[in-house]
Amino acid sequence: MRDAMASIGLREMLRGARDGGGAPCGRLTRVSLSLPVDPPSARSLTGVVPQILASLEGRGDWFPSARSAVVLVVDGLGRANLTARAGYARFLTARMTKRDAARTVFPSTTAVALASLLTGEMPGRHGLVGYRVRIPGTALAPNQLKGWETDGLDPLTWQRSVPLLERESAAGRPCFVVSQSRYAGTGFTAALQRGAEFIGAASISERVERAADLALRHPGALVYAYVPELDTIAHARGWESDEWAAGLERVDGAARDLDTAIGSHAGAILTADHGIVDVPRQRQILLRDGDPLVDGVSIIGGEPRMLHLYADDGRAAEVAERWRDAEASRSWVMSREQAVDAGLFGASPDPEVVPRIGDVLVAARSAVAYYDDREADKKPQNMIGQHGSLTDQERIVPLVRLGAFG
Repeated sequence: MRDAMASIGLREMLRGARDGGGAPCGRLTRVSLSLPVDPPSARSLTGVVPQILASLEGRGDWFPSARSAVVLVVDGLGRANLTARAGYARFLTARMTKRDAARTVFPSTTAVALASLLTGEMPGRHGLVGYRVRIPGTALAPNQLKGWETDGLDPLTWQRSVPLLERESAAGRPCFVVSQSRYAGTGFTAALQRGAEFIGAASISERVERAADLALRHPGALVYAYVPELDTIAHARGWESDEWAAGLERVDGAARDLDTAIGSHAGAILTADHGIVDVPRQRQILLRDGDPLVDGVSIIGGEPRMLHLYADDGRAAEVAERWRDAEASRSWVMSREQAVDAGLFGASPDPEVVPRIGDVLVAARSAVAYYDDREADKKPQNMIGQHGSLTDQERIVPLVRLGAFG
C-alpha cells in the first residue's frame, strides 16, 4: 500500500546532512519536503469503535451485524510487522485480506492512538498530541501515559473528548475493559476508559478468555481487551528478534482461541495502535551541549522518532530552519502551523489544544531516532523498537475481523 504525497510548499537546500550524530558529509542536495497523505479509501483508527457500535445496531458499513463485540488491541503490531513475520502468525495472516487495514493517527504513539480509538476523535480534538507534551504556559512536558500521576494531569479535562465507553455505558450498554491489573485506577484509564467495568487478567490467553465470556454473556456488550506485551518486547529486543516472533505466536494463538470461542455469536476486531521500526544504536542521533540543533530549544518533547521542539520566545523560525538544513534528508521538519495546516492533528484542532503542539516538529522518515543526551537517564537509549512518525510501517495497522465479523 503506497501513500500519495502532498507537498506543504517547501523546497530546502540541505547542507551537510548529519549521519548518526557525526560530522557533516558536505553534500548539497535539493529535496522537496512532502508529507504522506492517506488515500481517500483509507480507514482511520478513529472510525473503528464507532463502526463496531453501528454494527451492534445493525447499521454498520465496515462490519456485519453482531449481538456483541470485542476490540482486541495488540500494542505495537503494525501490518507490515505482521506480514513480514507471517510464519509466526499463520492464523491472523490467513484471515487478513488486503482491505483489513487501518491508518493510525499522528503521532503514531500509544497515548495518542488509544485516545483516538476510544474517543473516535483526532488528536487535535481530544488533546493528547504526543508522548511528552508541554502544558501551555509552563515548563512542564509530562508523559501522556503516566503524567496523570506524576504531573497532576486531570483525566477529566486534559483529555477533552467524551470517551465512547462512558457514553455507551451511560446509554445502558454493557461495557468492559479487560487488561493487566496494573492499569486499574490509573489516570490514563480514567481519561479514556471510564464508564466501563475494569477486569484485570494477567496473561494474554486469560484476557482473551475473559473478553469472549463477557461478550457471550452480555448481549449488546462492547468489550475492550488490551495486549501490551508485544510492544514491550519490541522496545527491548526489536520486532525482528526471536523474542518478538515468539510473542507474535502467542498473540496468534490467542486470536484463534477468541475466534473459536465467540463463533458467530459475537464479533471481534484485532487491531493495533501503531507499528514498529527497529533503530540500531548506531542510527541514534544524540543531541548534546554545544550542538546547534539544541540552540534556542527550551524543551525537547515528543519521543525519539517524533520530536516536539518547544523554542525559546521568538526563535521558532530559526530553530526550524536550522533543523531543516541539518535533518531534512532523513526527517520531515515542519512548524506547528504547517503541521496544523496539513491536517496532521485533524481537520479542525481545538484552539486550546494547538499550543500543546511543539513549535517545530521533527518526524523521522528513515531508521533514525533522536535523543537528548543531556538527560541523566540513559536507559531510553537502550530501546530498539521505536515508533511515532509518519511512515507506513508505523501508521498502517491490521484490522482483522473475527467471529461474526469474519
